[in-house]
Amino acid sequence: MSNLTRLTISEARSKLRAKEIKATELTDAYLDAIDAANGEFNAYVTVTHDKARDMAKASDEKLVRGEGGALEGIPLGIKDLFATEGVHTQACSHVLDGFRPRYESTVTANLWADGAVMLGKLNMDEFAMGSSNETSYYGAVTNPWRAAGSNKQLVPGGSSGGSAAAVAAWLCAGATATDTGGSIRQPAAFTGTVGIKPTYGRVSRWGTVAFASSLDQAGPISRDVRDAAIMLKSMASVDGKDTTSVDLPVPDYEAAIGRSVKGMKIGIPKEYRVDGMPADIEALWQKGIAWLKEAGAEIVDISLPHTKYALPAYYIVAPAEASSNLARYDGVRYGLRVPGKDIIEMYENTRAAGFGREVKRRIMIGTYVLSAGYYDAYYLQAQKVRTLIKKDFEDAFAAGIDVILTPATPSAAFGVADQEMASDPVKMYLNDIFTVTVNMAGLPGIAVPAGMDANGLPLGLQLIGRPFDEETLFQTAHVIEQAAGRFEPAKWW
Repeated sequence: MSNLTRLTISEARSKLRAKEIKATELTDAYLDAIDAANGEFNAYVTVTHDKARDMAKASDEKLVRGEGGALEGIPLGIKDLFATEGVHTQACSHVLDGFRPRYESTVTANLWADGAVMLGKLNMDEFAMGSSNETSYYGAVTNPWRAAGSNKQLVPGGSSGGSAAAVAAWLCAGATATDTGGSIRQPAAFTGTVGIKPTYGRVSRWGTVAFASSLDQAGPISRDVRDAAIMLKSMASVDGKDTTSVDLPVPDYEAAIGRSVKGMKIGIPKEYRVDGMPADIEALWQKGIAWLKEAGAEIVDISLPHTKYALPAYYIVAPAEASSNLARYDGVRYGLRVPGKDIIEMYENTRAAGFGREVKRRIMIGTYVLSAGYYDAYYLQAQKVRTLIKKDFEDAFAAGIDVILTPATPSAAFGVADQEMASDPVKMYLNDIFTVTVNMAGLPGIAVPAGMDANGLPLGLQLIGRPFDEETLFQTAHVIEQAAGRFEPAKWW
């Protein structure tokens, strides 16, 4: 493995600007790493060798002229949920077979405008529905981490499992990801990487395949907190094509790195101490509290009383929006088409063959809760609960809390094809127990690696912030990162 692939985005950026390395060298190093190791991880579903080299060559020309953008020459992986013009974009679903959009998502367009290089499209749970990256039409992704003394394959988390695995295995400098109920933060925690879900509306959703439109938000997965700040600065923007994007200035997030947290109030919600929580997770949480206290922050116990209703409410709202969004995949205009004796049978055949088991399950749940006689009992009630969850956070912030500290996940990474998980969808859904509240309330949340469990697997802590206050999250996450140190998997591939 080339040492070039070990550079963080900020380190690579410095070397590129100083002309110590070329973008073409850096890109070739990543392409070689992908070609050598992707068979082990299944992180990429398509690798854009020629496009990457062309983009890197253009970056070198700009850097020579001193015209490089904020990410000039930095090779990134792109989750298969983002539309990339002329390149495979299928949300890792069979129903979108052969789809190559004629347009670019706003997020990727922003990254290319800042000089980033596209290495390829990353694997994910089908339509972002999953917590283990096992629902992908292209097969499961393998986590680069393994438990001490074990060769057992572990999941990288989901739905952004390809993004997290590629970053952790040095197969890209950083990756785009999306988070509807924890799909950035949970995989980041499982792979020892950093992942931030920005405030709803901070990043445009235009050109990103929709799962649940009122919950979806794009963000980066990176190797450290500084890299996440650099990437989010480029990804975020107001966008006339997405009316939910917010017209607020995008701060220089990197400037928040290194600021003191002295005098800040850190909220510790009692409701996140769930029954059966592993001792490793509780110990990690206490360690995080101690680090922030030592850095001069004030620790305050808080209550978020409606937290216990978040997961059931989420699994009503998200499938309801999914059943509506996924109605467009019918075999008529693009993607898979399975013929039938008439158009109705063609719709039925196409959707039956095109969607995987988990996507079908969520479409059926969503259609059920929106149906006559059940809409008021389920969907309307869930929306009311969502309002109460949002108010819990508003009350905490109004009382002077700056940031809320919680665990990121209820456990470390579990095994690929884990029978207990596979046979019980609810057990899989419980992986999102610490993350869904953030999406329901539209708040920013960051997962930062903070320690290891007894088996030597990475664990993450989550920080939740005020709306559009990602700066404070980066500031606080950096303090945890400095105290915890960096985490890398032992190379077995």
